[in-house]
Amino acid sequence: MLTVVKPLRASILALTFSLALAAVGCHAQTPAQSSTQASEKLSPELARRVEVLIRSRSNVPPEYDIQIGPRSKSDVAGFDEISVNFTAADGKTSKPVPFLLSTDGKTLAQFSKYDISKDPKQLVSGAGRPARGGPVDAPVLIVGFDDLECPFCAKMHAEIFPALTERYKNQIHIVYRDFPLDQHPWAMRAAVDTNCVGAQSPTGYWNLVDYIHAHAGELGGEEKSLAKANDTLDTLARDEGKRQNVNVDSLNACITKQDQTAINASVKDGEALGVEATPALFINGEKVEGAQPISNLFRMIDNALIASGQTPPPPPPAPIPTPPQTPPATKPGN
Repeated sequence: MLTVVKPLRASILALTFSLALAAVGCHAQTPAQSSTQASEKLSPELARRVEVLIRSRSNVPPEYDIQIGPRSKSDVAGFDEISVNFTAADGKTSKPVPFLLSTDGKTLAQFSKYDISKDPKQLVSGAGRPARGGPVDAPVLIVGFDDLECPFCAKMHAEIFPALTERYKNQIHIVYRDFPLDQHPWAMRAAVDTNCVGAQSPTGYWNLVDYIHAHAGELGGEEKSLAKANDTLDTLARDEGKRQNVNVDSLNACITKQDQTAINASVKDGEALGVEATPALFINGEKVEGAQPISNLFRMIDNALIASGQTPPPPPPAPIPTPPQTPPATKPGN
């Protein structure tokens, strides 16, 4: 009887199918197997058992055709690897889905393997970005992927500053990476302009980020004019540059050019890390998306500090409850 080492949940495999079929296109060819990885075609009877199990455990629609590939050497002792392709009625074929088949042909398995050899802190780079908090080698690196037009980012920003820097001081190093979303029309302009200032003044960069997040709803005026929002952003950047005594000519040239190259590279890096929405924070490599209560962030940072051999600061004091107000006395008849 064919059994499964790790149960195949229908929802997981169905998601694999949908994602794979959505990515149909030109793919790199699979390298030819070496003589040490010689393939052996499954017998029709064994291939049938594999197919029936996959269909029954994963609710594969009957209109999908399943092709079972030959055995090849795997990294798991006692198991060979087989690839399974799914072809829809319209002829679109998924990427190969790997399975493990025991050498005796009695067990089918599927599992995910992850490389944890690297320090998670090193998975996300904040190099070269304006920073807040402690030095670049602080025990905890916090990298935020930010959209300056995103109201949830503004909420998160107000939640973490100055709460994190006041509590953790030099134990954390905070940087923002750019991740402007297409549905936010002036977010790209804001990213470019803040970076133009940040190239010469980290303080000016953070002053701009603070102001834009606090006043994002006002940009563009009541009519929400994109042209007006862009003009306001340019003015804010130039005014902040003057306050920080930056090179005005260089700043003006940067604002006028509106080079999006670095922003697009940051978005690409975020997508490679699985960022799909903003705000997204990486705390020593641990990702959290969406506006979070500060207590969640405290817990994650404390855990990262402990893992780094550091002692977290004591928890903040609980807020003192406000006593109920006694209504003022009134004269009879009032």
